[in-house]
Amino acid sequence: MLGAVGLLAVLSFVRVVSGQDQLTSSGTFGAALVLAVPIALAGLGGLFAERAGVVNIGLEGMMILGTWFAGWAGYQWGPWAALVAGTAGGALGGLLHALATVTFGVDHIVSGVAINILAPGLTRFLSEVLFTGESGGGATQSPTFSQQAPKVSLPVLSSGPDLLGGLERTGIFLLADLAGLLRGLTHEVGVLTVLAALSLPLSWYLLWRTPFGLRLRSCGENPHAADSLGVPVHRMKYLAVVISGALAGLGGVFLVFVSNGYREGQTTGRGFIGLAAMIFGNWRPGGLALGSALFGFADGLQLRSSAAVVALLLLAAVLLAGYAGYAFWRGGVLGGVVGLGAAVAFAVLWLVVDEIPESFVFFTPHVVTLLVLSVAAQRLRMPAADGKPYRRGEEA
Repeated sequence: MLGAVGLLAVLSFVRVVSGQDQLTSSGTFGAALVLAVPIALAGLGGLFAERAGVVNIGLEGMMILGTWFAGWAGYQWGPWAALVAGTAGGALGGLLHALATVTFGVDHIVSGVAINILAPGLTRFLSEVLFTGESGGGATQSPTFSQQAPKVSLPVLSSGPDLLGGLERTGIFLLADLAGLLRGLTHEVGVLTVLAALSLPLSWYLLWRTPFGLRLRSCGENPHAADSLGVPVHRMKYLAVVISGALAGLGGVFLVFVSNGYREGQTTGRGFIGLAAMIFGNWRPGGLALGSALFGFADGLQLRSSAAVVALLLLAAVLLAGYAGYAFWRGGVLGGVVGLGAAVAFAVLWLVVDEIPESFVFFTPHVVTLLVLSVAAQRLRMPAADGKPYRRGEEA
């Protein structure tokens, strides 16, 4: 909590110095939330599979299946049918991955790549068969939903008298930024967003505080030892990968709700980004949430204001200066010097650069993800048996 407050204080300082109010506006935080949810759901799906020892790079394909099935059911029976069908479509992709890897021993990467190739082709075929000829439908899209998923606002703060909006408009250091954050996270939030936010702590509790979670994680750490203690390893792996696909499919449902229908290519690599967020989070829900929020913020900021992206250079300079001070305090002279030099370089860039090319602005979230992953790589520890084949009775 202290770290989050400190980061918000740094953002507030950068906003005041740069004059870019969009950096911490409720609109930016609201957009970040919308963009982070499908990434978090895909990453959570990867977390379940890999904690059970199955590498799942087929998350993108499972999301695509989720979007198509949600679009097919949604325009006929409404958003709740889309929720069920999209989750089931993703689970179907997970079941296929489990069948290939757990039962037939196919290499996990090969199976995941095959699902990522199969899903777009299958959905295009199904779209041509079922959507072509329908009003508003075609080979690349479903008809638009007649009903929209409901949205909620937090009572008092974000509905009725807009107290948070008033505080945000004052521009007061930290107070206005905190109001913008709270309003962005509580004003007209989709029901599926609330469910996604609740799924993170629930997943942590399920995996780390229940006998089921202990058994599932043991399959990813040492399946032979788990088997010797009576854990049904194959069954647990199947269940974990099906849950993984269902969560990825749920992320696809969220994208369908945002666009009010299925559109070909609407996942735009979010399954892979979710996998990166999971790795950044060290295979834990809390770190996954942080990684998803980071990418969502960078993506939301570049959508709201390309000028505000320039302020990220100043943000990087401040954070690097803080890192350099910490390194000097710990006695790491080399790290401190490198961090200080990088901080000065970013500060100079912020002073001399007035506008970042649009092509680079569009790529900003991906650059942020790569930089954070490269820093986080020093402390990562994947499950010991992740991706390793398992056959009952064979030597470990």
